[in-house]
Amino acid sequence: MIKGMHHAGLSTRDAEALTSFYCDLLGFTKVFEMEWETGNEACDIITGLRDSAAKLCMIKSGDVYLEIFEYRNPLGTPANHDRAVNDVGIAHICIDVEDNVTEYERLSAAGVTFHGPPQEVAGVVRVAYARDPDGNVVELQEILDRSHPLYLAHGH
Repeated sequence: MIKGMHHAGLSTRDAEALTSFYCDLLGFTKVFEMEWETGNEACDIITGLRDSAAKLCMIKSGDVYLEIFEYRNPLGTPANHDRAVNDVGIAHICIDVEDNVTEYERLSAAGVTFHGPPQEVAGVVRVAYARDPDGNVVELQEILDRSHPLYLAHGH
């Protein structure tokens, strides 16, 4: 029986920079870190890679976890910092915020790149898309209509 979603995983060439972005700028907290060396048959089977070696850091915000992988072997394709949100794959990660305009200003001042300033959509949400250090899109979402299913889905 499927119980629900637990986490999403991100691969990076610089786990320290990506972890810092999510923890220092977006308020995630570290849950644990681990690594494995080449020759770990179970990790090779799970990942579908041969002779894999990696370190990972699990971080969380509320009930949502992100697992950040830095593979030392084999090295993956470098990040595409301009990957379009309509390309096949995960389009974005969404973070709930209380004041989207203030967060946009704070993160912009810290050097975070945004597609544009926060936009209100149908009176329901205020949204802005930002990029993490690897170019992954991070949506900042402020729910404006507390009677909308987006708000109610959070257990309110």
